[in-house]
Amino acid sequence: MNKYPSGSTETRQRLLASAGEVFAEKGFHAATVRDICHRAGVNIAAVNYYFRSKEDLYEAVCNYSLDIAVNKYSPTLNLGNDATPEERLHTFIRSFLFSMLDQGQPSWHETLVTREMNNPTRAIDSMVKKTIKPRNKLLFSIVSDILGKGTAEELVRHCCLSIIGQCLHYRYAQPVIRRLYPQQKFDAVGIETLANHIAQFSLYALQQMRDDFSGKKA
Repeated sequence: MNKYPSGSTETRQRLLASAGEVFAEKGFHAATVRDICHRAGVNIAAVNYYFRSKEDLYEAVCNYSLDIAVNKYSPTLNLGNDATPEERLHTFIRSFLFSMLDQGQPSWHETLVTREMNNPTRAIDSMVKKTIKPRNKLLFSIVSDILGKGTAEELVRHCCLSIIGQCLHYRYAQPVIRRLYPQQKFDAVGIETLANHIAQFSLYALQQMRDDFSGKKA
């Protein structure tokens, strides 16, 4: 008999949210199923019922946190098919920054992802496959279009990583940035300003590389 015939979706969501908080606070190894279920207000058997194991619950929570960010800030943000590569790059950067810096997101999301990046478990493979790799594939396509046909794959890869690195810097170096430059804002207006800067900075570099590459071929 189904022990959770009603409100099952709500119960599963409560487990995901509570597990996210506990995993973010304590890390995967220190967190316990008992703590998670107590915070969610459910029977300890609920984890096995919905997720089979603590490991599967953790993997589901990691993907859940990324899904929320991607669903709220799509990498394409409904751009039309006629958008230029430059417009697509700006939109990608804006989406990525908002997904990381938006203060409206539950605080445990980024803490959890940061923990996983620093001390990866098997969940990292699922996160890369489901969310990170498709996003990277999109950026790779955008950068390739800007640099032009015939550009070496290694150069495209390095450019993609440089763009992502700029965005990540404002997330992980934020405590230092706030102390160095108190005037730097991380509200919606501040994030828009950062997106414009990173896009302009990156486009200038990409266009210069493209022109240099074209000149060498001529």
